[in-house]
Amino acid sequence: MKITWIGQAGLYIETEGLKIIVDPYLSNSVIKVNPRNWRRVPVDERFLAIEPDVLICTHNHLDHVDPETLPVYLGRGGSILCLAPEAAWNEMRKCGGTHNYVKFNRGSQWTEGKVRFYAVRAEHSDLHPIGVIIEAEGKRLYITGDTLYNTDIFEDVLPLSPIDAVFVPVNGVGNNMNMADAKRFCEVIKPRVAVPIHWGLFDELNGADWDYPDKVVPEYYKEIKL
Repeated sequence: MKITWIGQAGLYIETEGLKIIVDPYLSNSVIKVNPRNWRRVPVDERFLAIEPDVLICTHNHLDHVDPETLPVYLGRGGSILCLAPEAAWNEMRKCGGTHNYVKFNRGSQWTEGKVRFYAVRAEHSDLHPIGVIIEAEGKRLYITGDTLYNTDIFEDVLPLSPIDAVFVPVNGVGNNMNMADAKRFCEVIKPRVAVPIHWGLFDELNGADWDYPDKVVPEYYKEIKL
């Protein structure tokens, strides 16, 4: 299994013969809506050349369902498995093509080859956000999606424990957990390791400042060594 951080909340996961991309934001489109949110890290176009087998969007915000990134992947033809909750699913489908657009709301599961995907609760300003647990190679990766600390989330996640790695936002704006609440969240989830994401692209935060003992701080466009 190989996991690469592609910036913001984006991840590229290679496992069991599948290429999985989660929440790719590889443009500067958000600046058109909010000039404060300009890209501090240039786009690495190598990741736009990937032909994913699975494309996951956790909710319908521009830095997750990017109108400049998704058409690159979905405009090439082929058949990509697209997993997304209600509002994000509606946006992804506008890209058309012969892709398999699956409405992946909370509680849904999908098995693709040897990999299983679980949609779990998230608490965000989109009405239909999800987190995703990916089960592969005997491991469980929990990508929280953008979310606040909400105790109802644990009802979905704890039955799927143990979690080998959780990928959690720590930026504290836009209805995301800040570093203090992300730490409390992980103290409940008890992952083997926690990876802080959603920092450094629109702000000057550094994941190394997160006070959580079992953390792995990712670097842009590099493999995350778990």
